[in-house]
Amino acid sequence: MQICSINIPKQPLLLLKPFLLSLFFSFAFLLTFLSSQTQPVHPKTTPYASLQKSTNNIPLSLINSSSSSSTADLRIRRRYPTYESYIHHQLNKTLNPKLRKIWTTRDWDRKVRVFSEFFSSLTRRRLLSNSSNSLCLGARVGQEVAALRRVGVSESIGIDLVPRPPLVAAGDFHAQPFADETFDFEFSNVFDHALYPWKFVAEIERTLKPGGVCALHVAISKRADKYSANDLFSVGPLVELFKGSDLVEVREIDGFGLDTEVVFRKKMKH
Repeated sequence: MQICSINIPKQPLLLLKPFLLSLFFSFAFLLTFLSSQTQPVHPKTTPYASLQKSTNNIPLSLINSSSSSSTADLRIRRRYPTYESYIHHQLNKTLNPKLRKIWTTRDWDRKVRVFSEFFSSLTRRRLLSNSSNSLCLGARVGQEVAALRRVGVSESIGIDLVPRPPLVAAGDFHAQPFADETFDFEFSNVFDHALYPWKFVAEIERTLKPGGVCALHVAISKRADKYSANDLFSVGPLVELFKGSDLVEVREIDGFGLDTEVVFRKKMKH
């Protein structure tokens, strides 16, 4: 049998060489491009990102929501047929005899001690002083007021739907019974109970003196109890509501189910 040798022409191979080189460089470019896409992208500075050092350990999501409007991060839980029905619902907790007994006995010393630590910290940070005329909103039986007086802030009073003299006077935080520019310092840990958060904040700014400080303890990482009227998912809505104030500090706390302290200072008059 005669075996025939087949000669493969060299010209087609020579023609393929540029094509193969082109394919190799294209593949290398594709790998470089893909690897560059995996590098972290630094977000643009947001209105609330350049805060003081105390906010550095707070997730940005707590300060500025990723939604188009941070008002989406403040949600009213339910609608009441009348304002009186809302008040009645709140009084179910405030007037609960078992709760009031707990608040004034076994809870008293513990809460006054913890509130005293919070207020002492504010004093060290020069946000509160012994001469501050101070108000606590939604103070119930007055633990916050007792704590303020313990650390030396003698001119302190609280308001609540149910008064408890001499620490707590009757008052609705949606319509404070005080004149404009009365207080140097206001504190509340019941923002979540406000049916009308914008009125709650407007009354604080109305009764604060220019340069006065407001400290709020709020729940952001967890939801509050069944008596809460709203849910807050970031600090953004508070910044929008405090139109006449500057954001001073945001920090993590452990305050009876509340996880964030937010401090504002009312702007000075020009």
